[in-house]
Amino acid sequence: MSEVSRDQVLPSLLSADHERSRDEPEIAANIATQLEHMGLSTWSISVLRRLRDAIGRQEPKRILEVGGGIGHRSAWLFDLFKDDPIERFDIVEQGAKFGVILHRLQTRYDAISWSSIVVNDFATLCAEEKAWKLTTASGVGADERRLSEQYDAIIIDSPLSRLVSDLQHGIELLSNNGVLYTTEPETPVGDYEELDDDEKAKVDGFNAWIELIHSVQSTHHVAFVPLFGGTIVAFFKR
Repeated sequence: MSEVSRDQVLPSLLSADHERSRDEPEIAANIATQLEHMGLSTWSISVLRRLRDAIGRQEPKRILEVGGGIGHRSAWLFDLFKDDPIERFDIVEQGAKFGVILHRLQTRYDAISWSSIVVNDFATLCAEEKAWKLTTASGVGADERRLSEQYDAIIIDSPLSRLVSDLQHGIELLSNNGVLYTTEPETPVGDYEELDDDEKAKVDGFNAWIELIHSVQSTHHVAFVPLFGGTIVAFFKR
């Protein structure tokens, strides 16, 4: 990253790394099969492969993943760093049952010493982090913090209704050379009933996404990389 100007960092990071395997890691492939049986969605292999390539090229020391699910994407990252662990890999997942599955994955990769599973709402964790910043200024309560003050890479996979809120919280946690990765949400189509709160939340969420993309470009470089099955969107401070 030090070899290119800041406006060229994202294009450099997000290009395909042809020296890495195109095959899905075995454990990730097994989890993908479980996802199908459970009727759950995940990011496409093309998106995950490119995300793996970007993070592998970036070489971050601290990674935060928001929306771990049952660990399909996490398995790609555990596999990436299994032979050369990073300083910290935090996975935030709101569902307690999924948290148990993530702990099993963490154990399977023998990654307990360099990763953590946090079962909670991301917005709540960020509010706690801000409160702890005030108390830890004097060194009190530093051991209680569940998030790092900054991350070099942040991955956010949240429902459209709260995607922008989570992205805004994530941007605040980026280190100076940190990159935030997410995927472009699908555009809501068709009309919805006035009392359909779920559909209204999706429309409101998508409108908030459009507003965020326009507003954040004054402070961050933003890159869109269309791939089979989705589009990676990355944010990097100007």
